[in-house]
Amino acid sequence: MTSSTGAREVPRPRSEVWRAVAVLRPYCATCDVTYVVSGSGRGATFVAVSGRLDGPPPDGAPRGEIVEWAPGRAVTTRLELTPETWTTRVELADTADGGTRVTMTVTHEPRGGGRLARRVLNRAARRMVQRTVESELDKVPAHLADLRS
Repeated sequence: MTSSTGAREVPRPRSEVWRAVAVLRPYCATCDVTYVVSGSGRGATFVAVSGRLDGPPPDGAPRGEIVEWAPGRAVTTRLELTPETWTTRVELADTADGGTRVTMTVTHEPRGGGRLARRVLNRAARRMVQRTVESELDKVPAHLADLRS
């Protein structure tokens, strides 16, 4: 299992940042992903499909679940892919100047394969997880802009 954490501060109130980064909308233009969500809050499930989806999600599409839901403060999702599981935790906190500190932790856990194979892939996985955290944090301003459109 490999994890990485990063943080960014944005000059927007926490309630707005929460709506932009924690609430799954049917289509996210920033990520170009369609979410088909069942339920709400902790225990809600979703299917994530690249691009805009017209109709039901295809068989084998990545499936996820919201495993923690603390409105305005934290959300954790777990996304199951065939060879791996990705867990993303987003925590929000107020800053002294009225903005929001966004802290993101991404964990990647391969499934299957032997110990030797995991060991060989570990270094590459660390880099991949760190790049994922940085990329997702870099998208926060675009997610905020999407709220206004």
